[in-house]
Amino acid sequence: MKLKYWLVALFFLFLIKGHAATVDTLTINSKSMLKGIKAVVILPEKYDKKNQYPVLYLLHGFGGRYDNWVNNVPAVKKLVDNYQYIVVCPDGGFDSWYWDVKGDQNYQYDTFVSQELITHIDANYSTKKDRSARAITGLSMGGHGAMTLALNHQDIYGAAGSTSGGLDIRPFPMNWNIKSRIGTYTAHPVEWENKSVINQVHLLEPNKLDLIIDCGKEDFFYKVNVAIHDKLDYNNIPHTFITRSGAHNWDYWSKSIIYQMAFFNEFFIKKDTFVKN
Repeated sequence: MKLKYWLVALFFLFLIKGHAATVDTLTINSKSMLKGIKAVVILPEKYDKKNQYPVLYLLHGFGGRYDNWVNNVPAVKKLVDNYQYIVVCPDGGFDSWYWDVKGDQNYQYDTFVSQELITHIDANYSTKKDRSARAITGLSMGGHGAMTLALNHQDIYGAAGSTSGGLDIRPFPMNWNIKSRIGTYTAHPVEWENKSVINQVHLLEPNKLDLIIDCGKEDFFYKVNVAIHDKLDYNNIPHTFITRSGAHNWDYWSKSIIYQMAFFNEFFIKKDTFVKN
């Protein structure tokens, strides 16, 4: 699809706009994993406890960590200042794929992100505690995680996205330690089928989640992103799909986040979530 002209205009606006966003680094106790998990919280310059703010949960990729986004893409802080909503970047482990892995206490990241983390953020920051004010997205493994969590917790998230996401893991049976989390594809095919985002589209009700998916044409995940776009179309699930030149790297993601955060800002405005106490 063609990008809206106002999104492109925003890019140039952010280049010249300064920022003074506050970055908090937290250690959050995970009862499910019996360990502390790091997270970055980015607050807008005009953050005021008298107000209630929407929150975007922003996930990192395979081999990444909680501070990847804020360190690699300075524009995120500018975007937070411009849009005046909170961004939270949790640590998702080196290779968790944001799953709860049965029988492995070190991998309970579905529970951590969608329960423990949200509970902590809502208790310690001035947020609007409703799915209409909560969105989630991420890159690569984090795109897979964001879509998986949103589809399986539609009572918690009102919008979701993915950039360069691994939205179908089946074509990659030997990659990124997936087999260490859920077993090999040959031995556990049902698990691989069920955990591929493309096979969870049936969980969606039309207009239940606002969705944005993007992927570069030179990305190794490009074909699986086109496939899920086609499947969403076939199932009459409204969504925004963006593709343009780009590979699986920070150059692509640093531009993608501009469009993604504009999309979520529009969602929050539509839901009228910028509410004062």
